[in-house]
Amino acid sequence: MRKIKNHVKELFNDIPASEQKELMMQDIIQNLEEKVSDLMFSGKNEEDAINKTIVEFGDIEDIKNELGTNPVPLKNRFSLHLGFSLWGSGLFIALFIFINFYYTPDTIWFVYPVFAVAWWPLSMFYKWLAMK
Repeated sequence: MRKIKNHVKELFNDIPASEQKELMMQDIIQNLEEKVSDLMFSGKNEEDAINKTIVEFGDIEDIKNELGTNPVPLKNRFSLHLGFSLWGSGLFIALFIFINFYYTPDTIWFVYPVFAVAWWPLSMFYKWLAMK
């Protein structure tokens, strides 16, 4: 029945965690496992019963609407994070440049914190690439 649990978890993957989501998932898993048991009792082997149950269950668009979620696709969420990290890093770098040239124009030190700040958008960029 692990296949049933994994399938349901995958269907609910883009819905934010909540108690209502967990209860709904448990209820669906229980109902699907009961259906598999009924199909096995009527003579189907376990794998066929699981596959038939998954196919007949279909998608959960109605359940998503009931939970009141219109999830942003995963790729779009990470592109938002990438844009935010680029803007945020740019502002931090501009601040470091301003402080450096305003208070200590003879010493160029802003480059060092820039390397640390640059990891933020770089990590988000690689996460975004992995989602494609």
